[in-house]
Amino acid sequence: MPEPKVPNRWLVVVGAILIQFCLGAIYAWSVYTTPLKDAGWSKTQTQWVFSAGLAFFAIVMVIAGRLMPKVGPRRLAMAGGFVLGTGYFLAGLLGATNFWSTLLLVGVVGGSGIGLGYVVPIAVGMRWFPDKKGLVSGLAVAGFGFGSTLWMTLADSLGKLGGGHFLKNYGLDHTWMIYGVAYAVVCLVGAIWMRWPPDGWKPAGWNPQAACAPGTHAAVGEDFTSSEMLRTPQYYMILLTFACGASAGLMSIGLMKLFPMEALQANGLDKDTASSIATMAMGVCFALANGLGRILWGMLSDRIGRKTSLIIMYATQGVFVILFQWMAGSTATLYLFAVLIGFNFGGNFALFPAITSDTFGNRYVGMNYGWVFLAYGLGGIFGPILGGKLGDLKNFPLAFTICGVLCLVATGIIAMVKPACKAA
Repeated sequence: MPEPKVPNRWLVVVGAILIQFCLGAIYAWSVYTTPLKDAGWSKTQTQWVFSAGLAFFAIVMVIAGRLMPKVGPRRLAMAGGFVLGTGYFLAGLLGATNFWSTLLLVGVVGGSGIGLGYVVPIAVGMRWFPDKKGLVSGLAVAGFGFGSTLWMTLADSLGKLGGGHFLKNYGLDHTWMIYGVAYAVVCLVGAIWMRWPPDGWKPAGWNPQAACAPGTHAAVGEDFTSSEMLRTPQYYMILLTFACGASAGLMSIGLMKLFPMEALQANGLDKDTASSIATMAMGVCFALANGLGRILWGMLSDRIGRKTSLIIMYATQGVFVILFQWMAGSTATLYLFAVLIGFNFGGNFALFPAITSDTFGNRYVGMNYGWVFLAYGLGGIFGPILGGKLGDLKNFPLAFTICGVLCLVATGIIAMVKPACKAA
Protein backbone atom coordinates (compact mmCIF):
# COMPACT_ATOMS: atom_id res chain seq x y z
CA MET A 1 0.00 0.00 0.00
CA PRO A 2 1.44 3.43 -0.92
CA GLU A 3 2.28 5.82 1.92
CA PRO A 4 -0.33 8.52 2.57
CA LYS A 5 0.38 11.80 0.85
CA VAL A 6 1.37 14.44 3.36
CA PRO A 7 2.24 18.13 3.05
CA ASN A 8 5.74 19.46 3.59
CA ARG A 9 6.20 19.02 7.32
CA TRP A 10 8.53 22.03 7.53
CA LEU A 11 5.52 24.29 6.99
CA VAL A 12 4.46 23.24 10.48
CA VAL A 13 7.67 24.81 11.77
CA VAL A 14 6.88 28.06 9.93
CA GLY A 15 3.45 28.23 11.57
CA ALA A 16 4.92 27.32 14.94
CA ILE A 17 7.46 30.14 14.79
CA LEU A 18 4.80 32.70 13.85
CA ILE A 19 2.60 31.68 16.76
CA GLN A 20 5.42 31.59 19.27
CA PHE A 21 6.68 34.95 17.99
CA CYS A 22 3.53 36.50 19.47
CA LEU A 23 3.40 34.38 22.61
CA GLY A 24 6.86 35.69 23.48
CA ALA A 25 5.12 38.93 24.40
CA ILE A 26 5.45 37.99 28.06
CA TYR A 27 9.25 38.19 27.85
CA ALA A 28 8.99 41.83 26.79
CA TRP A 29 7.53 42.67 30.19
CA SER A 30 10.82 43.99 31.55
CA VAL A 31 10.71 46.96 29.18
CA TYR A 32 7.42 48.13 30.73
CA THR A 33 8.62 48.02 34.35
CA THR A 34 10.39 51.39 34.28
CA PRO A 35 7.41 53.47 33.04
CA LEU A 36 5.14 51.62 35.46
CA LYS A 37 7.54 52.28 38.34
CA ASP A 38 7.74 55.93 37.28
CA ALA A 39 3.92 55.99 37.44
CA GLY A 40 4.04 54.98 41.09
CA TRP A 41 4.14 51.18 41.02
CA SER A 42 6.42 49.37 43.47
CA LYS A 43 8.98 46.89 42.16
CA THR A 44 6.95 44.10 43.71
CA GLN A 45 3.81 45.21 41.85
CA THR A 46 5.64 45.10 38.52
CA GLN A 47 6.62 41.51 39.27
CA TRP A 48 3.10 40.52 40.38
CA VAL A 49 1.76 41.10 36.86
CA PHE A 50 4.67 39.18 35.36
CA SER A 51 4.20 36.32 37.81
CA ALA A 52 0.43 36.19 37.22
CA GLY A 53 1.06 35.91 33.49
CA LEU A 54 3.54 33.09 34.00
CA ALA A 55 1.30 31.24 36.45
CA PHE A 56 -1.80 31.36 34.23
CA PHE A 57 0.35 30.49 31.22
CA ALA A 58 1.34 27.25 32.96
CA ILE A 59 -2.06 26.44 34.49
CA VAL A 60 -4.04 27.01 31.29
CA MET A 61 -1.51 25.00 29.32
CA VAL A 62 -2.63 21.88 31.22
CA ILE A 63 -6.23 22.64 30.23
CA ALA A 64 -5.17 23.30 26.65
CA GLY A 65 -3.48 19.91 26.43
CA ARG A 66 -6.77 18.26 27.35
CA LEU A 67 -8.77 20.46 24.96
CA MET A 68 -6.58 19.89 21.92
CA PRO A 69 -7.83 16.38 21.03
CA LYS A 70 -11.40 17.72 21.21
CA VAL A 71 -11.18 21.07 19.39
CA GLY A 72 -8.10 20.43 17.26
CA PRO A 73 -4.76 22.27 17.21
CA ARG A 74 -5.77 24.89 14.64
CA ARG A 75 -8.75 26.20 16.62
CA LEU A 76 -6.80 26.13 19.86
CA ALA A 77 -3.98 28.19 18.36
CA MET A 78 -6.47 30.72 17.01
CA ALA A 79 -8.18 30.95 20.41
CA GLY A 80 -4.84 31.53 22.12
CA GLY A 81 -3.95 34.42 19.84
CA PHE A 82 -7.38 36.00 20.24
CA VAL A 83 -7.33 35.80 24.06
CA LEU A 84 -3.77 37.12 24.27
CA GLY A 85 -4.48 39.99 21.91
CA THR A 86 -7.73 40.88 23.66
CA GLY A 87 -6.00 41.02 27.04
CA TYR A 88 -3.36 43.51 25.90
CA PHE A 89 -5.81 45.58 23.85
CA LEU A 90 -8.25 46.00 26.75
CA ALA A 91 -5.43 46.67 29.24
CA GLY A 92 -4.28 49.56 27.05
CA LEU A 93 -7.84 50.76 26.52
CA LEU A 94 -8.56 50.87 30.26
CA GLY A 95 -5.22 52.45 31.16
CA ALA A 96 -1.94 50.55 31.46
CA THR A 97 -0.95 52.18 34.74
CA ASN A 98 -4.07 50.88 36.53
CA PHE A 99 -2.57 48.05 38.57
CA TRP A 100 -5.69 45.93 39.02
CA SER A 101 -6.91 46.04 35.42
CA THR A 102 -3.38 45.35 34.14
CA LEU A 103 -2.96 42.48 36.59
CA LEU A 104 -6.22 40.97 35.33
CA LEU A 105 -5.91 41.67 31.60
CA VAL A 106 -2.19 41.32 30.95
CA GLY A 107 -1.44 38.88 33.77
CA VAL A 108 -4.49 36.61 33.93
CA VAL A 109 -6.08 37.01 30.47
CA GLY A 110 -2.87 37.49 28.52
CA GLY A 111 -1.14 34.64 30.36
CA SER A 112 -4.15 32.40 29.68
CA GLY A 113 -3.96 33.18 25.96
CA ILE A 114 -0.30 32.21 25.91
CA GLY A 115 -1.14 28.97 27.71
CA LEU A 116 -3.84 28.12 25.17
CA GLY A 117 -1.57 28.63 22.21
CA TYR A 118 1.83 27.50 23.47
CA VAL A 119 1.16 23.77 23.62
CA VAL A 120 -0.06 23.58 20.01
CA PRO A 121 3.21 24.10 18.05
CA ILE A 122 5.09 21.79 20.42
CA ALA A 123 2.61 18.92 20.28
CA VAL A 124 2.07 19.20 16.52
CA GLY A 125 5.79 19.54 15.89
CA MET A 126 6.61 16.44 17.96
CA ARG A 127 4.09 14.39 15.96
CA TRP A 128 5.59 15.52 12.66
CA PHE A 129 9.23 15.25 13.77
CA PRO A 130 9.66 12.24 16.10
CA ASP A 131 13.09 11.77 14.52
CA LYS A 132 14.30 15.30 15.35
CA LYS A 133 12.65 16.10 18.67
CA GLY A 134 15.38 18.35 20.01
CA LEU A 135 15.77 20.34 16.82
CA VAL A 136 12.08 20.81 16.08
CA SER A 137 11.14 21.64 19.66
CA GLY A 138 13.92 24.23 19.61
CA LEU A 139 12.77 25.71 16.32
CA ALA A 140 9.12 25.62 17.38
CA VAL A 141 9.77 27.72 20.46
CA ALA A 142 12.62 29.86 19.12
CA GLY A 143 10.06 32.41 18.00
CA PHE A 144 9.07 32.82 21.65
CA GLY A 145 12.54 34.13 22.46
CA PHE A 146 13.04 36.10 19.26
CA GLY A 147 9.56 37.59 19.49
CA SER A 148 10.41 39.44 22.67
CA THR A 149 13.29 41.11 20.84
CA LEU A 150 10.91 42.55 18.25
CA TRP A 151 8.33 43.77 20.77
CA MET A 152 11.00 45.35 22.97
CA THR A 153 12.81 46.90 20.01
CA LEU A 154 9.59 48.47 18.79
CA ALA A 155 8.67 49.65 22.27
CA ASP A 156 11.83 51.32 23.52
CA SER A 157 15.21 52.77 22.65
CA LEU A 158 18.07 50.29 22.40
CA GLY A 159 20.94 52.72 22.61
CA LYS A 160 23.02 52.96 19.45
CA LEU A 161 20.79 50.44 17.71
CA GLY A 162 17.88 52.84 17.98
CA GLY A 163 14.43 51.37 18.40
CA GLY A 164 10.83 51.91 17.47
CA HIS A 165 10.15 54.23 20.40
CA PHE A 166 6.49 53.15 20.60
CA LEU A 167 6.46 53.97 24.31
CA LYS A 168 7.82 57.46 23.67
CA ASN A 169 5.66 58.23 20.64
CA TYR A 170 2.38 56.53 21.53
CA GLY A 171 2.53 55.85 25.26
CA LEU A 172 2.09 52.55 27.05
CA ASP A 173 -1.70 52.49 26.55
CA HIS A 174 -1.60 52.70 22.75
CA THR A 175 1.46 50.47 22.49
CA TRP A 176 -0.45 47.65 24.16
CA MET A 177 -3.49 48.25 21.96
CA ILE A 178 -1.36 48.03 18.80
CA TYR A 179 0.39 44.94 20.10
CA GLY A 180 -2.90 43.28 20.99
CA VAL A 181 -4.14 43.51 17.41
CA ALA A 182 -0.81 42.28 16.05
CA TYR A 183 -0.76 39.26 18.37
CA ALA A 184 -4.22 38.13 17.30
CA VAL A 185 -3.60 38.55 13.55
CA VAL A 186 -0.19 36.83 13.42
CA CYS A 187 -1.39 33.87 15.51
CA LEU A 188 -4.32 33.48 13.11
CA VAL A 189 -1.89 33.18 10.18
CA GLY A 190 0.38 30.72 11.98
CA ALA A 191 -2.58 28.52 12.92
CA ILE A 192 -3.16 27.69 9.23
CA TRP A 193 -0.45 25.00 9.38
CA MET A 194 -1.37 23.52 12.76
CA ARG A 195 -2.70 20.07 11.84
CA TRP A 196 -1.91 16.48 12.87
CA PRO A 197 -0.10 14.07 10.54
CA PRO A 198 -2.17 11.14 9.19
CA ASP A 199 -2.72 8.23 11.60
CA GLY A 200 0.19 5.82 11.50
CA TRP A 201 2.49 8.22 9.66
CA LYS A 202 6.18 8.31 10.51
CA PRO A 203 9.26 9.66 8.73
CA ALA A 204 10.86 7.32 6.23
CA GLY A 205 13.57 5.20 7.83
CA TRP A 206 12.73 6.17 11.41
CA ASN A 207 12.57 3.22 13.82
CA PRO A 208 12.57 4.15 17.53
CA GLN A 209 14.58 1.94 19.87
CA ALA A 210 13.42 1.01 23.37
CA ALA A 211 15.92 1.41 26.21
CA CYS A 212 14.46 -0.68 29.03
CA ALA A 213 15.17 -4.08 30.52
CA PRO A 214 13.68 -7.31 29.10
CA GLY A 215 10.07 -7.74 30.18
CA THR A 216 9.45 -4.00 30.14
CA HIS A 217 9.19 -1.42 27.43
CA ALA A 218 10.11 2.24 27.17
CA ALA A 219 7.82 5.16 26.52
CA VAL A 220 7.42 4.81 22.76
CA GLY A 221 4.29 6.03 20.99
CA GLU A 222 1.32 5.98 23.33
CA ASP A 223 2.75 4.19 26.36
CA PHE A 224 2.20 6.74 29.14
CA THR A 225 -1.02 8.66 29.60
CA SER A 226 -0.97 11.66 31.93
CA SER A 227 -2.42 9.65 34.81
CA GLU A 228 0.28 7.01 34.37
CA MET A 229 2.99 9.65 34.10
CA LEU A 230 1.87 11.33 37.32
CA ARG A 231 2.50 8.08 39.19
CA THR A 232 6.18 7.93 38.20
CA PRO A 233 9.09 9.44 40.19
CA GLN A 234 10.61 10.62 36.91
CA TYR A 235 7.80 13.13 36.46
CA TYR A 236 8.44 14.82 39.81
CA MET A 237 12.19 14.88 39.28
CA ILE A 238 11.79 16.52 35.87
CA LEU A 239 9.20 18.93 37.29
CA LEU A 240 11.48 20.01 40.14
CA THR A 241 14.46 20.46 37.84
CA PHE A 242 12.44 22.66 35.49
CA ALA A 243 11.02 24.67 38.41
CA CYS A 244 14.52 25.52 39.65
CA GLY A 245 15.69 26.63 36.21
CA ALA A 246 12.50 28.57 35.56
CA SER A 247 12.86 30.43 38.87
CA ALA A 248 16.37 31.58 38.00
CA GLY A 249 15.63 32.49 34.40
CA LEU A 250 12.31 34.23 35.02
CA MET A 251 13.69 36.21 37.94
CA SER A 252 16.52 37.33 35.64
CA ILE A 253 14.03 38.38 32.96
CA GLY A 254 11.87 40.28 35.41
CA LEU A 255 14.86 42.15 36.84
CA MET A 256 16.99 42.52 33.70
CA LYS A 257 16.00 46.18 33.45
CA LEU A 258 15.62 47.22 37.10
CA PHE A 259 18.73 45.65 38.64
CA PRO A 260 21.25 46.64 35.93
CA MET A 261 19.87 50.18 35.94
CA GLU A 262 20.59 50.48 39.65
CA ALA A 263 24.01 48.85 39.31
CA LEU A 264 25.00 51.03 36.34
CA GLN A 265 23.84 54.22 38.04
CA ALA A 266 25.78 53.24 41.16
CA ASN A 267 28.85 53.15 38.91
CA GLY A 268 28.28 56.71 37.71
CA LEU A 269 26.01 56.47 34.66
CA ASP A 270 22.98 58.77 34.33
CA LYS A 271 19.47 57.29 34.37
CA ASP A 272 18.78 57.60 30.61
CA THR A 273 22.07 55.97 29.63
CA ALA A 274 21.62 53.20 32.19
CA SER A 275 18.07 52.60 30.95
CA SER A 276 19.23 52.35 27.34
CA ILE A 277 22.03 49.90 28.22
CA ALA A 278 19.72 47.77 30.37
CA THR A 279 17.10 47.64 27.60
CA MET A 280 19.82 46.58 25.16
CA ALA A 281 20.89 43.81 27.55
CA MET A 282 17.34 42.44 27.81
CA GLY A 283 15.91 43.33 24.40
CA VAL A 284 18.85 42.18 22.30
CA CYS A 285 21.49 40.25 24.25
CA PHE A 286 19.22 38.13 26.47
CA ALA A 287 16.37 37.78 23.99
CA LEU A 288 18.46 36.81 20.96
CA ALA A 289 20.55 34.38 23.01
CA ASN A 290 17.32 32.96 24.44
CA GLY A 291 16.07 32.23 20.93
CA LEU A 292 19.38 30.78 19.75
CA GLY A 293 19.66 28.65 22.89
CA ARG A 294 16.39 26.94 22.08
CA ILE A 295 17.67 25.88 18.67
CA LEU A 296 21.27 25.02 19.52
CA TRP A 297 20.57 23.19 22.78
CA GLY A 298 17.89 21.21 20.94
CA MET A 299 20.32 20.26 18.17
CA LEU A 300 23.03 19.35 20.67
CA SER A 301 20.65 17.17 22.67
CA ASP A 302 19.83 15.13 19.55
CA ARG A 303 23.54 14.23 19.50
CA ILE A 304 24.61 13.86 23.14
CA GLY A 305 21.27 13.11 24.77
CA ARG A 306 18.70 15.15 26.66
CA LYS A 307 19.94 14.36 30.19
CA THR A 308 23.58 15.13 29.45
CA SER A 309 22.56 18.41 27.86
CA LEU A 310 20.46 19.37 30.89
CA ILE A 311 23.30 18.55 33.31
CA ILE A 312 25.73 20.80 31.42
CA MET A 313 23.17 23.56 30.99
CA TYR A 314 22.08 23.67 34.65
CA ALA A 315 25.59 23.45 36.09
CA THR A 316 26.77 26.42 34.03
CA GLN A 317 23.54 28.36 34.60
CA GLY A 318 23.94 28.12 38.36
CA VAL A 319 27.39 29.68 38.11
CA PHE A 320 26.29 32.40 35.69
CA VAL A 321 23.29 33.48 37.79
CA ILE A 322 25.34 33.71 40.97
CA LEU A 323 28.07 35.73 39.24
CA PHE A 324 25.57 38.10 37.61
CA GLN A 325 25.20 40.16 40.79
CA TRP A 326 28.78 41.38 40.30
CA MET A 327 28.60 41.68 36.51
CA ALA A 328 25.52 43.90 36.03
CA GLY A 329 27.29 47.17 36.84
CA SER A 330 29.61 47.13 33.81
CA THR A 331 28.27 47.43 30.27
CA ALA A 332 30.53 44.76 28.76
CA THR A 333 29.99 42.14 31.46
CA LEU A 334 26.27 42.93 31.63
CA TYR A 335 25.92 42.17 27.91
CA LEU A 336 28.07 39.03 28.22
CA PHE A 337 26.13 37.55 31.13
CA ALA A 338 22.79 38.51 29.60
CA VAL A 339 23.85 36.38 26.61
CA LEU A 340 25.05 33.47 28.76
CA ILE A 341 21.99 33.37 31.02
CA GLY A 342 19.60 33.92 28.12
CA PHE A 343 21.24 31.16 26.06
CA ASN A 344 20.93 28.61 28.85
CA PHE A 345 17.43 29.70 29.81
CA GLY A 346 16.25 29.23 26.23
CA GLY A 347 17.50 25.65 26.26
CA ASN A 348 14.81 24.71 28.81
CA PHE A 349 12.08 25.10 26.22
CA ALA A 350 13.72 22.78 23.73
CA LEU A 351 14.97 20.16 26.17
CA PHE A 352 11.97 19.69 28.47
CA PRO A 353 9.40 18.96 25.73
CA ALA A 354 11.90 16.53 24.24
CA ILE A 355 12.77 14.77 27.51
CA THR A 356 9.03 14.55 28.27
CA SER A 357 8.49 12.81 24.95
CA ASP A 358 11.57 10.62 25.38
CA THR A 359 10.53 9.57 28.88
CA PHE A 360 6.76 9.26 28.61
CA GLY A 361 5.97 8.81 24.92
CA ASN A 362 5.14 10.88 21.87
CA ARG A 363 1.41 10.45 21.36
CA TYR A 364 0.27 12.26 24.51
CA VAL A 365 3.09 14.78 24.69
CA GLY A 366 0.63 17.69 24.39
CA MET A 367 -1.15 16.68 27.60
CA ASN A 368 1.94 15.37 29.39
CA TYR A 369 4.07 18.42 28.73
CA GLY A 370 1.29 20.58 30.10
CA TRP A 371 1.78 18.87 33.46
CA VAL A 372 5.55 19.23 33.24
CA PHE A 373 5.14 22.88 32.31
CA LEU A 374 3.47 23.57 35.66
CA ALA A 375 7.08 23.93 36.81
CA TYR A 376 7.27 27.10 34.74
CA GLY A 377 4.32 28.53 36.66
CA LEU A 378 5.91 27.60 39.99
CA GLY A 379 9.15 29.23 38.91
CA GLY A 380 7.24 32.22 37.60
CA ILE A 381 5.71 32.82 41.01
CA PHE A 382 8.78 32.11 43.13
CA GLY A 383 11.58 33.72 41.10
CA PRO A 384 10.14 37.12 40.09
CA ILE A 385 8.35 37.68 43.42
CA LEU A 386 11.52 36.78 45.30
CA GLY A 387 13.46 39.22 43.13
CA GLY A 388 10.88 41.98 43.55
CA LYS A 389 10.66 41.55 47.33
CA LEU A 390 14.41 41.50 47.82
CA GLY A 391 14.72 44.42 45.42
CA ASP A 392 12.39 46.49 47.58
CA LEU A 393 14.66 45.50 50.48
CA LYS A 394 17.72 46.67 48.50
CA ASN A 395 19.11 43.14 48.30
CA PHE A 396 19.00 42.03 44.65
CA PRO A 397 22.26 40.03 45.06
CA LEU A 398 20.67 37.58 47.50
CA ALA A 399 17.94 36.78 44.97
CA PHE A 400 20.52 35.86 42.32
CA THR A 401 22.47 33.76 44.82
CA ILE A 402 19.39 31.78 45.88
CA CYS A 403 18.31 31.07 42.29
CA GLY A 404 21.83 30.15 41.21
CA VAL A 405 22.11 27.61 44.03
CA LEU A 406 18.74 26.15 42.97
CA CYS A 407 20.15 25.53 39.48
CA LEU A 408 23.10 23.66 40.96
CA VAL A 409 20.72 21.53 43.05
CA ALA A 410 18.67 20.82 39.92
CA THR A 411 21.82 19.53 38.20
CA GLY A 412 22.01 16.73 40.73
CA ILE A 413 18.30 15.95 40.47
CA ILE A 414 18.22 15.57 36.69
CA ALA A 415 21.37 13.43 36.79
CA MET A 416 19.41 10.79 38.74
CA VAL A 417 16.53 10.52 36.23
CA LYS A 418 16.32 7.08 34.56
CA PRO A 419 14.10 5.93 31.65
CA ALA A 420 10.45 5.39 32.58
CA CYS A 421 9.52 1.79 31.94
CA LYS A 422 6.49 -0.38 32.61
CA ALA A 423 5.54 -4.01 32.16
CA ALA A 424 5.24 -5.10 28.57
